[in-house]
Amino acid sequence: MSTVDMRRAWRDARQALLADFTVHPQRVSGLVQGLSRAADQSLRTLWAEAGMPADTALLAVGGFGRGELFPYSDVDVLILLPDATGQATQQAAERFVASCWDAGIEIGPSVRTVQACIEEAAQDVTVQTTLLEARALVGDAALVRRFRKAFKAHLDPRAFFQAKMLEMRQRHAKFENTPYALEPNCKESPGGLRDLQMLLWVARAARLGASWQQLRKSGVLSSYEAHKIQANERTLKRIRAHLHLVAGRREDRLVFDLQTAVASSLGLKPDPTKRAGEGLMQHYYWAAKAVEQLNQIVLLTIEGRLWPELAAQPGVPITQIEDIEDGRFLDKDGRLEPADRSLYERDPPAILETFVVFTQAPGIRGLTAPTLRALYHARERMDAAFCRSPRSHALFLRIIQSPQGVTHALRLMNRTSVLGRYLRVFRRIVGQMQHDLFHVYTVDQHILMVVRNVRRFFILEHAHEYLFCSQLAASMEKPWRLVLAALFHDIAKGRGGDHSTLGTTEVRRFGKAHGLSTEDTEFVAFLVEHHLTMSRVAQKEDLSDPEVVTRFAQSVGDEPHLTALYLLTVADIRGTSPKVWNGWKAKLLEDLYRATLRVLGGQAPNPQAELQQRQQEARRLLNLYGIDEHGAKALWDTLDSSYFLRHEPADVAWHTRQLMRRVQSADPVVSSRLAPFGEGLQVLVYCPDQPDLFARICGFFDSHNFSILDAKIHTTRSNWALDSFIVVEPHLSEHYRELISMVEVELARTLAARGPLPEPVRGRVSRRVRHFPVQPRVELRPDERGQRWILSVRASDRTGLLFAIARVLAARGISVQLAKIMTLGERVEDTFLLQAQEQNLGNEKSQIALENELLEALAN
Repeated sequence: MSTVDMRRAWRDARQALLADFTVHPQRVSGLVQGLSRAADQSLRTLWAEAGMPADTALLAVGGFGRGELFPYSDVDVLILLPDATGQATQQAAERFVASCWDAGIEIGPSVRTVQACIEEAAQDVTVQTTLLEARALVGDAALVRRFRKAFKAHLDPRAFFQAKMLEMRQRHAKFENTPYALEPNCKESPGGLRDLQMLLWVARAARLGASWQQLRKSGVLSSYEAHKIQANERTLKRIRAHLHLVAGRREDRLVFDLQTAVASSLGLKPDPTKRAGEGLMQHYYWAAKAVEQLNQIVLLTIEGRLWPELAAQPGVPITQIEDIEDGRFLDKDGRLEPADRSLYERDPPAILETFVVFTQAPGIRGLTAPTLRALYHARERMDAAFCRSPRSHALFLRIIQSPQGVTHALRLMNRTSVLGRYLRVFRRIVGQMQHDLFHVYTVDQHILMVVRNVRRFFILEHAHEYLFCSQLAASMEKPWRLVLAALFHDIAKGRGGDHSTLGTTEVRRFGKAHGLSTEDTEFVAFLVEHHLTMSRVAQKEDLSDPEVVTRFAQSVGDEPHLTALYLLTVADIRGTSPKVWNGWKAKLLEDLYRATLRVLGGQAPNPQAELQQRQQEARRLLNLYGIDEHGAKALWDTLDSSYFLRHEPADVAWHTRQLMRRVQSADPVVSSRLAPFGEGLQVLVYCPDQPDLFARICGFFDSHNFSILDAKIHTTRSNWALDSFIVVEPHLSEHYRELISMVEVELARTLAARGPLPEPVRGRVSRRVRHFPVQPRVELRPDERGQRWILSVRASDRTGLLFAIARVLAARGISVQLAKIMTLGERVEDTFLLQAQEQNLGNEKSQIALENELLEALAN
């Protein structure tokens, strides 16, 4: 058969299988096995056509060795050669490999002798794993038998198990030890297909079986577990196969670009509260979570079979746990196990006892395989009666109220499905993705991350991370109320409506069912209802305005509520994404906390006293540099009280040092220093005021890839602009000191040159933004006194966005007095305090025109 005929035969067989799968998208086994059989047949024909010597053999290895091929997977083969190999054999092998590629079969070949196979396997566990699944296709049967005998003699099941466990830990670490990534790798991520393959590899090496049914027969799996593994394996295989087809290439990552198309090919439809892609991801996460559970159970079971002497060691009875019978649980080398393995079937609330003991027994770091298996099989026992049981309620509260181990217990409860079975409202958000360009975790993982962050405030070893938070937490009564608020703060996500309000209802229902006092229930309900309030006020409103702080103080009521809300807010923001939290946000929240605390302590807002205090502190700082009151007078005489109230004394002192001898400078003054809080630069601009100054500065920062975090705009009595910015450059974060001179020289030159404003550049947006865009929103309203305007803008983040906004404002002669730039992942929610002449914003027509122009700028 010619190469052209072979190419056509392979293409036709492949296309027929893919077409059948398109019509019957559930038949994934037929697809992957059919592709493997078609490849088998083609390779045998090509082997014969290449004239391979009779003393050689061809073996399928890797996934192909298992008899499975995904649409765009490599066809991995081993060309096995005799020990003495002549040039003719080498040339024949080269002809065979070339003919495979010519026929359109993308093989991944290795050419080795038996001895070379053993030597390579001894050095590389990946090679050893590949050879473990070797399947003979054609060639010398005696050579194949010699290979298998040598490989079997070489394989050490214990060493192989340990090597694969280390490899799995490294692989999981690469994917941040979570199956809940935004764009998980359905093959390599924790809970992916590789974890299932890992089980079969170590089981095969331990001679316990090479299939799920063989593992069932050998007692490694129960019938129920074998059924569940196969069901979840089919789900993952279907997703991977459709992913290959939609991508048109080998693609194992569920990237945003492909999620909706894969969901559609699987027949998933959107509903009013969930995109089809979100439905797909929840399917995937549920399957990955089940695989993660079963993977741990089976690996611990195989470990027990390989090291029976350790598994046979008796456990140490655990005693002195309040209200838990002594000896009811055992400590088996740091892992927890019920003394009676039928305990959960007889007494379902004992499931929660397990986690009470887990939090309180010293030295316990996990659960044994029998315990995990018993919990997995007891899931049906966690029914409505279990959830309503007063004993269950008391045990769950003991877990929440435990002084240590709460985070680990709740995570373990989630991983074993106990948390979702007990708290049915939590079960609804397990694996629920949040395509809001802000959160990078599923709702359940975000909640548990916030619980972790809250608990770390109370742990001495972590006090150095957020010292102020730890100091506040140390004096807090009933820390468990904060843990409970963290557990419920986002628990109503994805239902439609305000999740804060819905979550408040849920936590009140929980408090009533669990016998919490009205005071405790309402305290937690307040935190859930207002968990977004403090970040909104700190990042969007003018904290120098006494009315803003007074209003916020009235909403929190007292110091315990304020402190708890502050701690929850910090923990919540830190639990959304590693990129969202920064030193500037930390400072804003702490400033709001301290200002509110003063009001709650009976200190009424007194702008005049605050002004005098700030000026006095600024003078003290200036004295350290040998600058007296006379030296500061030239600048300070041009500044009004609003400047001093809006700037920290340290900033006032810095501004004064830079400008005291240049108050009437003919050229723009630009000074820069490392930001006093967090990373980035603080940039001071001083020059004669002009209507488009803010836009011109924004344009400069955009052109140099700086993002503006905060802008304070002030016009002196002599009509000079004194503006201060906090900026970051994400790609040069380690070199800010080197950027100071560049910013000072280049920005001053840009401002001196004047000229027309450049056209805004349409910046590139990320893949997330392209597939989950934010509907631009603009809101313009007068402030509380009706003297200025507050502009709120919400949009997808992109380069040049702030400049586009500033350019519109400049064209209309509108001055920006304050800019709060809030970047939430890849979404921005910016707030501007505007000053405008009557003719610019004095009527409804001009206001609507401005809003429309801004919406157009955001969309372009």
